[in-house]
Amino acid sequence: MPLSCVTLSSRRTVSLVELRLSSTYGGLLEGAPTGRVNDRIIKGRLRVAEDAYPGWPVHLIPPERTGRGGTTRVGEPIEELPPVACVGMFHSGETDPAHRSGWYFSALVVVWFQPTADPPSDAHAPAALRGLAWEELARDFED
Repeated sequence: MPLSCVTLSSRRTVSLVELRLSSTYGGLLEGAPTGRVNDRIIKGRLRVAEDAYPGWPVHLIPPERTGRGGTTRVGEPIEELPPVACVGMFHSGETDPAHRSGWYFSALVVVWFQPTADPPSDAHAPAALRGLAWEELARDFED
């Protein structure tokens, strides 16, 4: 049973079968986030996804970066990401017409950032998540 379902813009329904949430800045010990820090955080979340799901396709939804004004002690502009980092495993029906036997499913691991810890659903899925090009990004696996 999925945690939630999301209907994509293409009208395909995808099921969220696993979700890992973490605080975006949970490991930031001192100072304010900058573009450089955020790049490391994003790469780290991608690495977590790739390590957790070896051999599965992984896709990053580029996060919104917000400048709140001001600079750090070394003059770098302060830049923030949404506070919750998400790694989600999604499943759906097969994408390849040759796999229409019922023995295949498609899967995609998605990394995204959002303002709350609520799982995405049809009512609350970020627009970028609903806009996933599933047929291009996901891969079919035999069940």
